[in-house]
Amino acid sequence: MLRRTKIVATLGPATESEDQLQRLIEAGVNVVRLNFSHGDPEDHKARAQTIRSIAARLNRPVAILGDLQGPKIRIGRFQNGKIHLPDGASFNLDAGLPIDDGDETQVGLGYKDLPNDCKVGDVLLLDDGRISLEVVAIDGACIKTRAINGGELSNNKGINLQGGGLSAAALTEKDKQDILLAAELEVDYLAVSFVRRASDVEEARRLMREAGGTAAILSKIERAEVVNDRELLAEVISASDAIMVARGDLGVEIGDPELIGAQKHMINEARRLNKPVITATQMMESMIHNTQPTRAEVFDVANAVLDGTDAVMLSGETATGKRPDEVVKAMSRICLGAEKQGVEFMTERRVGKFEHVDEAIAQATMFAANHQDDIKAIVCLTKSGATPLWMSRINTRLPIFAMTRYETTERLVALYRGVEAVSFDSGTEYGAEVNGRAISVLKERGLLEVGDKIILTKGESQEIEGGTNTMQIIYVS
Repeated sequence: MLRRTKIVATLGPATESEDQLQRLIEAGVNVVRLNFSHGDPEDHKARAQTIRSIAARLNRPVAILGDLQGPKIRIGRFQNGKIHLPDGASFNLDAGLPIDDGDETQVGLGYKDLPNDCKVGDVLLLDDGRISLEVVAIDGACIKTRAINGGELSNNKGINLQGGGLSAAALTEKDKQDILLAAELEVDYLAVSFVRRASDVEEARRLMREAGGTAAILSKIERAEVVNDRELLAEVISASDAIMVARGDLGVEIGDPELIGAQKHMINEARRLNKPVITATQMMESMIHNTQPTRAEVFDVANAVLDGTDAVMLSGETATGKRPDEVVKAMSRICLGAEKQGVEFMTERRVGKFEHVDEAIAQATMFAANHQDDIKAIVCLTKSGATPLWMSRINTRLPIFAMTRYETTERLVALYRGVEAVSFDSGTEYGAEVNGRAISVLKERGLLEVGDKIILTKGESQEIEGGTNTMQIIYVS
């Protein structure tokens, strides 16, 4: 049984060797994530080269996602490394204090504009929300606070403003340098952190193209102001090639109870706007150390699958965990189990008009496939991957085989739910002869059998992007 939901795995010290990376891919990883918040360029270059080599050897398309760090709103450092902050204690966040001079009463700020972004009564959340501080006064560069919930506080912990609203730009100078690196590595997806508006996406796309890269731009949705404004959210998704439900910082800003509905809405909206979506953060967190996931983690992954996410993502579980390949295997089993159940997302498009011929062919194909009992597969000859993307927005239990001669397209569709890339050189003939050769390739790989009834889509020329204009229902002979 082909798994429809894709798995994204973050690389790190636990997946450093070639043997470990190979086991990761053999376990079922579809996309690997290079986290530019950690490691140096040489580390990322080595990992990318090794991934490309292993994927070619195993004949498995694996996409590379380069993830930009984005603006990091952090406190400075303490003279003794950490402090204990009692509940109710007064504590200052001082942008004018030297970055290493923190003590039990105050700490410096790496983000100097924080005093301008706050007002009295705001709540600042430190260390992923473990510590909450109420702003009681602002005196120039110094934010005077009272600890609502105190605790141990150590160096360089992150800061979030409850409800969102920090003005830090999405792309930092470090990010701009990392875009140059991402273009050099020929990553397939570039993730932009803390996106605030559609123009952030377009700036990242411009910088990527100017650097000579072709990566699709993926927006990480983790700001409260974007999620709370549904019109703005739709604009950001529309401007993006894909999105990520980044539940870490987002959960801190909007609160975990609100995160449930936000996740479901973002997945639905991404599917409605024909964009792939990744659900991320703490999905199998306990397996950093344990051999089995918790029941809560099983249900978390399964619910994302049932919501219609294209992919689920592993972070520390594969970057620093004890058994990265076992985590992937466990996640794969959960996805397969969830995919056996009924799903709620759309089975046909009901609103809007088709702007492209290939989009109309894709939707007609899915309607035909879902209203016949004996269709075994959908075969899509494609150049850009657009037709299988549109197909994958519609719920179906049938496999969608995206057949292409372009390695970049094979890797791009590795993220699309239910789509399996198959390397195929269509040549110059596009009549019945190309149908036969495509079917032969799928038979050789054990994906089709004689007598299977399939739907095949193609264009009159495979060299024209968006040229798909034909749908045929045929039997495998």
